This record gives sequence, structure tokens and C-alpha cells, in this order.
Amino acid sequence: MEDQEMQLKVKRVTDKFTESMYVLANEPSIALYRLQEHVRRSLPELVQHKTDMQSWEEQSQGAIYTVEYACSAVKSMTNSSLYFKNIDGLLKQAITMKEQISSAQGRSGVKPAPNHNDPPTHASTTSS
Repeated sequence: MEDQEMQLKVKRVTDKFTESMYVLANEPSIALYRLQEHVRRSLPELVQHKTDMQSWEEQSQGAIYTVEYACSAVKSMTNSSLYFKNIDGLLKQAITMKEQISSAQGRSGVKPAPNHNDPPTHASTTSS
């Protein structure tokens, strides 16, 4: 009989002790301490991730700017095809006029004035 009473008392004491430990372990101030501990451990890693992300964002922004600039350059090049066609036509016209002038001077026997900008031709050099 005494043994059963003793076991019952021991069970009550251990239950109360367990309940007290549970309450103590889950008290709000303990929870806040544990939360602070967690933040202190994980914060440096989060700061490093944030720094890495900012660096990647800067690199990405630079790459985006470069691509946009290249796209605008290509677009302006396609828009300039009209000007190149105009230049091509003017060059062809100038070549035709030059040939006409040269042939007209060749028929009249007038030797054209030497142009110092023209490269020397094989016929204009004389050997002594």
C-alpha cells in the first residue's frame, strides 16, 4: 500500500516538475531570447546574400544597358541604309562624270592638269 502511495506521490512530483520545466522553457522571455539567438546566428548570412544580390543586380543592369545600347545602334544602322544608298548613287554619278570628262579631254587633245592628290600612274613616269 505504501509503495503505491509513494509511486503516486512520485508521479505527481514528476508531473509537476515536467509541467514547470515546460512552462519555463516556453516562457515568452525565453522565446524572445531564442529568437534573438536565431537572428544573431542567421543575420550575417542574410546580409551576405543581400550584398551578393545587389552586386548581381548592378551587373545585370550594366548588361541590360549594353544590350539596349547595341540594339539602338543596330536600329540606327538599319535606318541609315537610305543614306548609304544615296551616297552610292552620288559616287556612281561622280565616277560617270569623271569618265565623261576624261574621254572629252582625250578627244580634244587637252592634257588634264595634274592633280597632286591622284596617285602616280605608270604612264606619267618618264625614264631618262
